[in-house]
Amino acid sequence: MPSRPAPRPLASVTRLAAGLMAAGLALAGCTTGTQPAQTEGPSVESPTPASSPGTGGAGAAVAPEDSRVYDQEYAWSRCGDLECATIQVPVDWADPDGDTIEIALNRYPATDEDARLGSLLINPGGPGASGLDLTAAFATMAGERVLARYDVIGFDPRGVGLSTPVDCGDGETLDSFFLAEATIESEADLEASRASVADFAASCRELSGPVVENADTTSAARDMDVIRALVGDDRLNYLGYSYGTQLGATYAALYPERVGRMVLDGAFDFLLPEDEISVTQAAGFESALGAFLDWCPEQEGCPLADGREAARAQVQGVVEDSLAGDTEQVVQVFGIIQMLYDDALWSYLSLGLEQALDSGRSEVLQLLGNYYLDRDPQSGEYTSNTHVASASIGCLDSLATGQDSLEEYQAFQDALRDASPTFAATYGGSTGCEGWPYRAQEPVTSLDGASSAGPIVVIGTTNDPATPYAWAESLTDRLASATLLTFEGEGHTAYGRSNQCILDAVDDYLVDGTVPAEGTVC
Repeated sequence: MPSRPAPRPLASVTRLAAGLMAAGLALAGCTTGTQPAQTEGPSVESPTPASSPGTGGAGAAVAPEDSRVYDQEYAWSRCGDLECATIQVPVDWADPDGDTIEIALNRYPATDEDARLGSLLINPGGPGASGLDLTAAFATMAGERVLARYDVIGFDPRGVGLSTPVDCGDGETLDSFFLAEATIESEADLEASRASVADFAASCRELSGPVVENADTTSAARDMDVIRALVGDDRLNYLGYSYGTQLGATYAALYPERVGRMVLDGAFDFLLPEDEISVTQAAGFESALGAFLDWCPEQEGCPLADGREAARAQVQGVVEDSLAGDTEQVVQVFGIIQMLYDDALWSYLSLGLEQALDSGRSEVLQLLGNYYLDRDPQSGEYTSNTHVASASIGCLDSLATGQDSLEEYQAFQDALRDASPTFAATYGGSTGCEGWPYRAQEPVTSLDGASSAGPIVVIGTTNDPATPYAWAESLTDRLASATLLTFEGEGHTAYGRSNQCILDAVDDYLVDGTVPAEGTVC
């Protein structure tokens, strides 16, 4: 739901799977180089009236690619099994030699230094998910040939995690913004929602400083080019999951001649109308639920009624009761959504629903929901800034005008209910980014600028709930040099969690440069 500032299911399943393993749940049977000149740039919009002025702007004397940050010194140091470093990037790329913020990196060095091809930058999605958290997990998921030939580099994008972060308040503040029940039934409710978003954004600005105005995707893509140059690569090799595909596509639009081997897995077509994105994603989760409802009766101990629609009604009842309950019950809904990310987790979803149907409360659903939120259920504090970063980044990137009237809002809600009778309520109750006072100064509004990029591989999963397959098709169409690789199956993203066919196709591309044949289905 990129237009709506609330916890939303766009984070990559790789982060979920890695966290579950770290938590001890059993998953068996169950995620400084020379700059070439830029020859063609992206289509961008000028700042909207809502935009906050930058510290530089049109009068800045230095172009972004001439920023002094490209010449900075930095060093890698050991951090556990990995290596870590911190670099500096401009707070505001409109003032490339102005004040700076920090970007935290980590690295899993190539296992065959003599055959090393360069670095592979990775991103897990979100927006707001920590790339540092992905690196160690990626080293267990990726193909051996990729790990032999590339230094794998993770990073926390600007505003996220150990990079200069967005901060919006304590756990009580975040609960009241993200988890409190809200309904919009009048024009006054619309105004109250907009005011609530504006107040929250003001709190973020007070606690975070200017990073909250500059944590947009275009700025993060420019940061990626600094990373590319500092590690000594002439071209950026990149693998991004989910929202990470937006980050990669944005880079390709900004720096087409610097694109190396790029894989966009779980493609997100961020240029679609934002209400359409929400409705399509809601339908994707409803489709994933339908697949689960077909699977469950074939398993011993399935707690659901016979018949798909009768079972769906039971799940809808759990969702409705949870949303009307206390905070920990609301969290249960996020637990349900998270377990639709991967069919390997469906046995846990069955157990969680059994508990919820029995008593209205489920330890399993609460555990998974709190994990998704990075929220400590004992203290109520959030253990990362993933979701405040997600809201900030999503709203900075937003190009939507929102619903101007109650009638428009209600029509949007009706479309959500038609697409997903089970999960529509999790997308509503808010006017989204309408009240957010900041917008990106340089949003990418077309990918035509990426036409001169080298071959890009886009991966789509046919029943991906979070980034539906249609987005992989449309993003491939927008990227002139892209080829679509299809995983026929369930769950969110494919590389590292699907099958050997996908692993081999991606590894052949990353290591040998062999692009999958058009129309390849795994």
